Amino acid sequence: MDLQLIPADLRGHGLRLRTWRDDDVHTLLRAVTDPEYQRWNTHAFPVEDEAAAAELLRLRALGWARGEFATYCVTDESGGAVLGQVSLNSLQWPMRCARVGYWTLPEARGRGVAGHALSLITDWAFKEVGLHRIELGHAVGHEVSCRVAERGGYAAEGTLRGAMWEAGRRDTFRDQHLHARLSTD
Repeated sequence: MDLQLIPADLRGHGLRLRTWRDDDVHTLLRAVTDPEYQRWNTHAFPVEDEAAAAELLRLRALGWARGEFATYCVTDESGGAVLGQVSLNSLQWPMRCARVGYWTLPEARGRGVAGHALSLITDWAFKEVGLHRIELGHAVGHEVSCRVAERGGYAAEGTLRGAMWEAGRRDTFRDQHLHARLSTD
């Protein structure tokens, strides 16, 4: 099986998943500086201004081009408003395995956006990309993300000790819950 990442719009559940564009920089910056986002996510480098957000967009496009990850901007299908992000990361092509992550903007939370976006990218990853296993990790204590994972068919597999950075830090670690789904589930 020839595995590769070819960007394609994904649609369903009233959502459109598309690649990020340069004109999304303001929305991306608003998202990654949101206190609730920062509570659960820490980037490898600070993203505090438009230049850093633009660099993040550049790296996402580069990741697609290299086949290293697939990062989708989640939008409302009818109006095009950006609602969040869903992505495949840490691709291990020989094992046909990847990790998935997601987040939503404050105005999209509580509407099922993360779960529907997760469903779309999971189906695409198994059927079109040819993956066998997708892992999903979230900080211990992030109950909302845990429910999204479980509703999406991602079985809880355990706790990874010290597997992610503490909120806003790159020198302190916290535990992560691991969920996963197989193409045969």
